[in-house]
Amino acid sequence: MKALVELQGVGKTYVSARDGQHVQALDGIDFTLRRGEFLTVVGPSGCGKSTLLSLIAGFNAPTHGSILFDGKPVTGPGPERGVMFQDYALFPWRTVLGNVEFGPFARGVATSERRSKAQQLIEVVGLTGFETRFPHELSGGMRQRCALARMLANDPTMWLMDEPLAAVDLQTRIILQDELLRLWGDADTGRERPTVMFVTHGIDEAVLLADRVLVLGRRPGRIKAVVDVDLPRPRDRQRSSLEMARLTDHIWSLIRDEAAQAITEETH
Repeated sequence: MKALVELQGVGKTYVSARDGQHVQALDGIDFTLRRGEFLTVVGPSGCGKSTLLSLIAGFNAPTHGSILFDGKPVTGPGPERGVMFQDYALFPWRTVLGNVEFGPFARGVATSERRSKAQQLIEVVGLTGFETRFPHELSGGMRQRCALARMLANDPTMWLMDEPLAAVDLQTRIILQDELLRLWGDADTGRERPTVMFVTHGIDEAVLLADRVLVLGRRPGRIKAVVDVDLPRPRDRQRSSLEMARLTDHIWSLIRDEAAQAITEETH
């Protein structure tokens, strides 16, 4: 399968504005993300998962190494790379409709066209009837549905998702996992799927969603393993399968000691 994203020797070091200390978040990342695949990223707290996503999104530049998207260097954000965050990042002064149509609005798309597109996506994510509501009037799950529709409004080639389901309750999370897979094309092998990079702390979630799981080690984050997930799709039928449990346990065994050490360091 042809590569969409290529990372070559990527590293990122931050300099603290408070004391000038250098913190190396990532080091020596060499990886290829295949077109149309669903990649999840796991690792202990502070290992650079979100940093890796932000570099591909173009929000930050690597300290060393290179990142190519569709064969071209990443030099900044672009509508072909849609981003979705844990904290929704919705504009509180805009309604559901106003949030969803913001991307096309910013790109100068005509009002009738962007409104039609936004209305279609609002229906797709199950928010019909809530078009005029503001974010503070929505539940957590509804806010994430709105954030998902806003991301999709730009027709991105790639979805970059930074723990987008971490802030919702378990029942809502399961529903949104199934919804996300449906929108990606989990049960539809006949069409071209978007490429997804999904950062999560939930190993079971990572296995459920992914074609491959990228496992990062402790800071500075380096690739510890890449685990293929050969479970059949659609995945909603695999939640209780023995193979899913085996893969989840295997990935946890790769990071358990480092995760415990990271927690200890954070509390001292």
